[in-house]
Formats: sequence, C-alpha cells, structure tokens
Amino acid sequence: MGQKQRASSFEATVDIEAKKRRRVGIAAIDDGVEAKDCITIYLVSSKEEFDAPESFVINPVDLNNHFHEDGKIYGYEGLKITIWISSISFYAYADISFLSSSDRGKGITDLKSALQTIFAETLVDSKDEFLQKFMVDYDFVRTNISEGEVLKHKPFKGNICDSNQHTDSSASNVEVVRLLAGNMATGQLYSHIIPLTLLLVDGSSPIDVTDSQWELYVVCQKTIDNQGEIQCRLIGFAALYRFYHYPDDSRLRLSQILVFPPYQHKGYGRFLLEVLYDVAIAENVFDFTVEEPLDDFQHVRTCLDTLRLLRFDPIQNVVTKAVSLLKQGKLSKKAHYPRLLPPLSAVEDVRKSLKINKQQFLQCWEVLIYIGLNPVDKYTENFVSIISNRVKYDILGKDSGTSGKQLVDVPNDDNQEMSFAMFRSEPNEASNTVQMDDNQANQEEQLQKLIQERVEQIKLIAEKVTLHLGNKAE
Repeated sequence: MGQKQRASSFEATVDIEAKKRRRVGIAAIDDGVEAKDCITIYLVSSKEEFDAPESFVINPVDLNNHFHEDGKIYGYEGLKITIWISSISFYAYADISFLSSSDRGKGITDLKSALQTIFAETLVDSKDEFLQKFMVDYDFVRTNISEGEVLKHKPFKGNICDSNQHTDSSASNVEVVRLLAGNMATGQLYSHIIPLTLLLVDGSSPIDVTDSQWELYVVCQKTIDNQGEIQCRLIGFAALYRFYHYPDDSRLRLSQILVFPPYQHKGYGRFLLEVLYDVAIAENVFDFTVEEPLDDFQHVRTCLDTLRLLRFDPIQNVVTKAVSLLKQGKLSKKAHYPRLLPPLSAVEDVRKSLKINKQQFLQCWEVLIYIGLNPVDKYTENFVSIISNRVKYDILGKDSGTSGKQLVDVPNDDNQEMSFAMFRSEPNEASNTVQMDDNQANQEEQLQKLIQERVEQIKLIAEKVTLHLGNKAE
C-alpha cells in the first residue's frame, strides 16, 4: 500500500514538472510575414472613396525591399496594414492593426520608421488629417505646375476614370507641362510623387531636384467641376537629364517615366513619349536615350519608333533592299548568311532626324524587315535564319568564342520577357549577367531559346504596328 502511494506521488510530481516545462518552453522562432502579404494600398480621389471597397488597389508594388533584408516584418501576430494615397495631393495615411506584438528572436519591426522611409513627408499621422488634405490641398497640382511650360495638349474622349472606375463620356483636355528642377515648386511636386515611383518602378531612386539639369514632364488632365472651377489631375510624369555633348550639343536621357495605375493602357504614356521626342527634335539634341527601360515601356517605345520609321522616307530604300535579299531563295542553301544590318548612313540619318539612337534603331530594324516580307509565311524560314545568325554573332562573335563575353538581360519589346545584349567585361567587373553554358549542347539550347523569343517579340510588335496602320487607313 505504501509502495502504491509512493508511486502515485512520483507520477504527480512528474506531471507537475512536465507542466512547468511546458510553461517555460521556448517559443517558436518568428518566421515573419512578407510585407506584400499584409499591406494593401489604395489610391483615392475623395473622402467618399476612403471607405469604398471598390477603391483602386495599387498592385503590384515593390514592398518587400523596404522591410528588413529578407523583405519580412517581424514581431507581430495578425498584422494588417492599410495605406491610402490621395490622387489629388499624394499625401498618404497608414492604418496599422495587429492581434499581438512580441520579440520572438528577430526583434520587432519598427513599422512607422519603415513606412517613413517610403512616404517621407507625405505620410500623415491621422485619418482626420488625411481626409482634411482633400479640402486644404485641392489645388496642389495646379499650384505647383503654374509656372511650367505647356508643351502640348490633346483632347481625350471620356474623363479619366477615377479610383472607383466611374467615367464621363465628355471630352477632357490632357496636356504635358515641362518643369525645371532647381525651384521650390518642382521639388514640392516631385517629393509627393516619388513614393509611388519607388513602389511601382523596380530599382528606382529619387532624382536630385536641386540639379537644374533635371527636367520634369508631367501629364495633367484639366476638367471643369460642378462649380465651374478648373481642376487639374496629375496622371503621370517623366524625369529627363540633359547631358553635355561635345562640342556644343546636348543629349537627353529619360531616367524615370510612370503613368499612375488607374490611367495606364489608355494612351497617355504614348502621348507623353511623343512629346519627349518632339522636344528632342525641336531642340535638335544629339540623341534621346533611355536608362534601363522596363518591359512595358520598351514595348510602347518600340511600337512608336517602328511607326515613325515606316514614315521616314530616307530609309525606305535600304529596308526594301534588305527585304529583297530574303526573297531570293532559301538562305539555308547558301554558304554564308547576310547579317542584313542597316548601313551606317541610315543609322546616322535616323539619329539626326528622329533622335532614335543606334541601339533602339536596331531593335526596330528587324521589325521593319518582318513587316516588309508580307506575306511573311512564305519567307519565315529565311527570316528566322537571319535572326539566328545575328543572335549567334552578337553573343559568340565571329570565332564563336565566349572569352570575356557575357549575355546580359535587358528589357525587350513584349510579354515581359527579356532580350539580350553582349559586352566584353573587364576583369573582376561585377554585373548581373547570364553566362553562356560551357557545354556545347546546353549552349545551343540557350541560343535556340533566345532566337525563338526574339522572333516572337518581333511578330507581336509587327502585328500591333500593322493593326494601327490599318485603323488609320480606315
């Protein structure tokens, strides 16, 4: 009996100790939550839209890069962050809610500080202050562009849709205004729109608004409200830098361009790009270049430039000659394929007259040839052979050697894929490159994939350009 009691006492002691261990057990390591999974951002144009579920959601946005090294937020359970951005003055307000907060091994993310790095002075502290901005800063855009130079205006059918997608069937006037850096108004406007740029344009960084070589080109919609007042809505912008070119010339480089999400795919980006070309031609700059163009922009740019080149008489003969070579029998039966590059005189004519640089002209050149082969099906094999020859030449060179040569991902013309450019790297040079595989079979597979992608890119551009020409002819 005594032994049984001792056993029961021992079991009870073990049970108590086990419960103690459970109470003092080590908590699970914090896995964190990705910023993009707990943050929602809305672009709103009025107080009424603030609580409207159909308000325009900004997506995708590059949020993870602004939080911790791995893009995660730590120390919170049930975290939800809702951010509203005013499309009137671009002030922002963040509502942060969570079930609990504790340090589980990786600290507690300072959310206010992290959001401050994105939105800076535009982040307000309270909902009331944010809503008040709709009244106080209703003329924010019009005030800050009032001293700018109106370069071009164009009527667009239908008001630009607002956050909840309501539209008006009447025509509105859209204009492009040039603002020079180095003054307070330009700096004020840019400081309010840079947060959206940081969120929506991968790898972007603020320009130096105190450097007078920077120029802002803003796209604005002007309408008249019910009270008869002129209202100005900012729908996009571009930032260009003016470089000196020896001996007495200048070059324009497009560094940033963004049409805000509610207004994309409506023709405003193309309108802005047309104005930028008009400026380059009117001021007779040496050329117009683009810094690291993203896929969507490069697609629009190549379509527009191809249309311009189709109307440019000085190169039509050289395009016709290139096309005729592809119609003279199968190239596969010939010992050597022609590369069919445009002559240097044509490259120079295009640069001088259209301000299209050589690299961009070569992107369009193959599209021009493809369009000229109509009906293209009959000459597809020859065309693919030319593209194949050019790709292999660019990457492998005449001797098919790859020493010191690298394949670099650069934006292309469609489908958000990547095109390529080859350069000879210096020793120990750091770069984000794609090395060609040393294995001959794998290398050939890589090349064939690049060739196929390039042909598909050309086809898509050609289809859009010919469709546009057909619509114009009707």
